[in-house]
Amino acid sequence: MQAIGLFQAKTHLSEYVARAEAGEEVVIMRHNKAVAKIVPMEKNPRSFDLRERAAAIEALLAFKRIEMPGVDLKSLIEEGRE
Repeated sequence: MQAIGLFQAKTHLSEYVARAEAGEEVVIMRHNKAVAKIVPMEKNPRSFDLRERAAAIEALLAFKRIEMPGVDLKSLIEEGRE
C-alpha cells in the first residue's frame, strides 16, 4: 500500500485508479494524516437472493401505505424548495 499527498493524487489520479484496477490500494494524505483510500472494487459484489429482494420490496410498499393525516405532500415539497 502506497501513501501519497493530496496534490499528487489530484495530479496523477488516472495512474492511481489504474493501480487500484490492478489490485493495489493507495492512501491519500492531507497534512500527514490519512484522509482517503483508493481501493479496487469487489470482483463479485454481494448479490441479494430473491427472498431478500422480495422482503425489501414489501417493506417499501408497506412504507408507502402509511397514512399521515394532516400532512400534505405538496406543502412538504414546497417547504423543501425554500
